[in-house]
Amino acid sequence: MTTATHTSEQVIALAKQYVIGNYTRYPVCLVRGEGSWVWDAEGNRYLDFFPGWGCGILGHCPPRVVAAVQEQVAQLIHVPNTWYTEPQVLLAKALSERTGWGGQCFFCNSGTEANEAAIKLARLNGKPKGKYKIVTMTNSFHGRTMGALSATAQPKYHAGVEPMLPGFLYAPYGDLDAVTKIVDAETCAVMLEPIQGEGGVNLPPAGFLEGLRALCDKNGMLLILDEVQTGMGRTGRWYAHQHWNIVPDIVTLAKAIAGGIALGGLIAKPEVAEKLKPGTHAATFGGNPVAAIAALATIETFETDGLLDRATHVGERFRARFTALKEQCPLVTEVRVKGTMIGLQLAIDGGPIVQKCLDRGLLINCTHQTVIRLLPAVNIPDELIDAGCDIIQEVLLNHQ
Repeated sequence: MTTATHTSEQVIALAKQYVIGNYTRYPVCLVRGEGSWVWDAEGNRYLDFFPGWGCGILGHCPPRVVAAVQEQVAQLIHVPNTWYTEPQVLLAKALSERTGWGGQCFFCNSGTEANEAAIKLARLNGKPKGKYKIVTMTNSFHGRTMGALSATAQPKYHAGVEPMLPGFLYAPYGDLDAVTKIVDAETCAVMLEPIQGEGGVNLPPAGFLEGLRALCDKNGMLLILDEVQTGMGRTGRWYAHQHWNIVPDIVTLAKAIAGGIALGGLIAKPEVAEKLKPGTHAATFGGNPVAAIAALATIETFETDGLLDRATHVGERFRARFTALKEQCPLVTEVRVKGTMIGLQLAIDGGPIVQKCLDRGLLINCTHQTVIRLLPAVNIPDELIDAGCDIIQEVLLNHQ
């Protein structure tokens, strides 16, 4: 049963009148979600392979998260960070313990805010040594506020809002020699996604992340990993960097961390974190009780239901399906998978493929024009994986 009081057409008309049009939206009003399914105002059902733009790591309305939030909103919704709250402290403990290297947490509301905090923290650490520059990678994506946008090495996102924040240097992702050459005595940090998400689900070449860690150690720089998309179990580990056995100085988180509730944050080594003293940074809603309790329920769901292992299984099932499809379909040129981060490189524009899948009741994403990007729920059943892959296969094999 849907809860809509307006048709999709009516909602779209209201949006055109009252909502700024900075998003490209599909002509559908979604009103309800459960697991890997969503329904529109007309009662049509869609299989969602991209729930919440990566936030719905447990699917839509995961039961433990729903129950925890319902209980918390009746008890305490928000108090400022001039007070202690139990959910925030317990969440910080849970996130820190799962890194394997400890760390202290700062909380905010989104990925771009988390990356802004990391940029500021890097400069606070570098300032006494005359360091302020940060190296980031081409095709990266760190957010749309001005600092995170400056860190995003994609000129198309800079257009019209220049000048960017000074002090950012760009190097090709995966090219350790290029990063080494661009570093100078004023460089305080290297910042990157361990696996590029918006850039096309790009995995690091062998030795790249380990080489960056060694380079940072040699030059007294911080290594900042943007795990906004890769973190919280997405790749089959709590944090993607754990696949490569490296220890960063700062990790940023958001998207899936609270199972669909808005929450962001970072974890930093204590000797790095100590530079965030009272007055240096803040977030009014950061780590509020509702968001923190949702994140704790997300962690509980992962551990109770064995979802780290499940994420690996899901990824391998997609890999098997798409590797077989690649053999049949010349439009598919590469398959890139790490847990439930899945990229299907196409030889054509992916936009029409997304639309044809939508027409058949499947929600997917296209990034960088030619990459079909999927971020399915880690608990999606095998039969739904197969059902969605059947649709993608049919669309690609019949595309003209």
